[in-house]
Amino acid sequence: MNKLRLTLSLLIALAAVPAFAQTSHTPGNPPSMMREHAAREAYIDDLMRRMTVDEKIGQLRLVSLPAGANPDRAGFMADIREGKVGAVFNTVTPKDIRVLQQAALQSRLKIPLFFAYDVIHGQRTIFPIGLGLASTWNLDAIRQTGRVSALEASADGLDLTWSPMVDISRDPRWGRNSEGFGEDTYLTSQIGAELVKAYQGDDPAAPGSIMAVVKHFAAYGAVEGGRDYNTVDMSPLRLFQDYLPPYKAALDAGAAGVMIALNSLNGVPATGDKWLLQDVLRKQWGFKGITISDHGAILEMIKHGVAADGRDAARLAITAGADMSMSDTIYGENLKPLLDSGRIGMADLDRATRDVLRVKYDLGLFRDPYRHIGPPQNDPPDVNAESRLHRGAAREVARESLVLLKNQGGVLPLRKQGTIAVVGPLAKSQRDMMGNWSAAGRTEQTVSVYQGLANAVGERARLLYAKGANVIDDPEIVKYLNLYEQDVDVDPRPPAQLIDEAVAAARQADVVLAVVGESQGMAHEASSRSDIVIPDSQVRLLKALKATGKPLVIVLMNGRPLALTWENDNADAILETWFAGTEGGNAIADVLFGDYNPSGKLPMTFPRSVGQIPIYYNHLNTGRPFDPLHPDKYTSRYFDATNGPLYPFGYGLSYTTFRLSDVALSDPSMPRGGTVQASVTITNTGNRDGATVVQLYIQDPVASISRPVKELKHFQKVMLKAGESRKVTFVLDEDDLAFYNAQLHYGAEPGLFNVYVGLDSQDVKQASFTLK
Repeated sequence: MNKLRLTLSLLIALAAVPAFAQTSHTPGNPPSMMREHAAREAYIDDLMRRMTVDEKIGQLRLVSLPAGANPDRAGFMADIREGKVGAVFNTVTPKDIRVLQQAALQSRLKIPLFFAYDVIHGQRTIFPIGLGLASTWNLDAIRQTGRVSALEASADGLDLTWSPMVDISRDPRWGRNSEGFGEDTYLTSQIGAELVKAYQGDDPAAPGSIMAVVKHFAAYGAVEGGRDYNTVDMSPLRLFQDYLPPYKAALDAGAAGVMIALNSLNGVPATGDKWLLQDVLRKQWGFKGITISDHGAILEMIKHGVAADGRDAARLAITAGADMSMSDTIYGENLKPLLDSGRIGMADLDRATRDVLRVKYDLGLFRDPYRHIGPPQNDPPDVNAESRLHRGAAREVARESLVLLKNQGGVLPLRKQGTIAVVGPLAKSQRDMMGNWSAAGRTEQTVSVYQGLANAVGERARLLYAKGANVIDDPEIVKYLNLYEQDVDVDPRPPAQLIDEAVAAARQADVVLAVVGESQGMAHEASSRSDIVIPDSQVRLLKALKATGKPLVIVLMNGRPLALTWENDNADAILETWFAGTEGGNAIADVLFGDYNPSGKLPMTFPRSVGQIPIYYNHLNTGRPFDPLHPDKYTSRYFDATNGPLYPFGYGLSYTTFRLSDVALSDPSMPRGGTVQASVTITNTGNRDGATVVQLYIQDPVASISRPVKELKHFQKVMLKAGESRKVTFVLDEDDLAFYNAQLHYGAEPGLFNVYVGLDSQDVKQASFTLK
């Protein structure tokens, strides 16, 4: 470890709070917990004494069922029976899982496997993607998605999920924005913690619960240029201030595992970063769970340039603290020679093995290896049966995830009458509605936008459909997107013919709904974009539809913020739907026809163009800040474009209107250890019932280091009947004011604080108090 990292470790140790309960008898450790802890450690001690080196190494291998042209299934099963496999991922039915577990129980010590899968936003019932979940700003709704996901995954025999993904991202070019919860540290921390508690329940070993593995540790969302797998170079101050807190929040909520990021952090690949995995995670945060490499990441340290070969990479990973190796043979082939040569110690091997066994014990697998799988007679006759879905919950959450970005002249909600043209390459797409990482979801069980609209109008209105354009016309991009699965279906007709058909439909209609944006594969792992506009093929379609003079409603499907300057200037209404999941089409129809009043708010800033990136609301000020009311030349700005976002963080419209009162504070000052209450009265001033999100931000205008112009600290979703008013009160304490200073000491500094309350991050009411 270099001197800088050692110094940082010492500096922040005093501020660290352990994420897991320690063995001492404290109020958080009742005697029953201590007895269970002692029983677990005694059991593992006995098992470790009986394990050979090869069996210990086997526990560190996380593998997937062989696939491809000539899969060696027999060799795979033999490895399991010989104790050379610790866990399996990507096998998702009880029948198949049972066969593998039976093989494990034929091994010498009969150590069971655990089974894991990417249950990111649903298992069989698919909920909105991460950005959609974050757009609800409703922790109860998010908790519901986690519980349903755990119930369905547990019923499929799974023990563990690679979720939540809490990587903060402020660059919409990054394809994996779709999995996460946006740009804000506080909002992401809240959501990650809720999902962990929802997945694990009171006992992750119980039927209906699964273990959570938070990812990707650390700072994966900050890759340079938004390019997946790229490097991250970041000051320790920014790392601890903005990027690490969501992982810590998930661990404090009880997450039993950590998936290590693929990126390097300040020159050190996270998979081999002893400072990150031991000094921060283990020593400072007190983490006692399991660490797992990402797919093939240990071997990738060779290409990072820090390992000479596979053996060297295995050495770096195991000594840094990477317990399990995902989807490669590098631990199986290299750990024993490394041990024999003295390049690693038995303590390294024992530590990692113990972490794996501890997770299996906590999952109850030593008591009952079939705990989640169940007996064969309980297997569902059809794992994809409609009766296994939770459609009501999916529709409810999807409706809350939709964000109304524009509604000029009240064109929305639509009436269920007349003729409606439904146009666009995504209008009938069921696969795209599910979004990426859609687990065991089935395309044929997913409701498209067109089908949702048809369900809503029945015989009362006439729907005219035309594809209008392909998602994208560039054949090289199509080839890339379709490399591993059929992501984009290409209509072979000439583009002009597709547009002409759409224009003909539009001319017959009273209103045009254009369902456009990205395919789900365009906002996925390995799908970073150099630009974030709607593809040209679809823009040409939109311009042709605009020229008909008919009201134009854009229904967006996408997995990242897009630059929508032309669309915002020309469309009558824009509804952001992300990828809304199994019931997405019905939920979108609910909002378009006014059966549900939209209440979603953006969890990421939408820029006007790619050139503004990075753009995020909680930036630091400068010595020459730009003032849009007095746009002086020598300020921090772009001279060739409108400055500021197209849609700010926290933004979202409703079919009704709301008014906020001024902010009232309970006291002009806060004593150390005390609180101050900030209250506003919100009134629904429109003629429809509706919900909105009241957001509270804090600013520390004078501190020992430059602090953000504002930071989200509290929020509350409020449902009001037309004409109804309600008082909303937030309790602020000293922790809401705290930050890491230049010496990485965490705490609040005395002085003036500004409080901002609004319905988005820009349009706010202000009050101030002092911390004594």
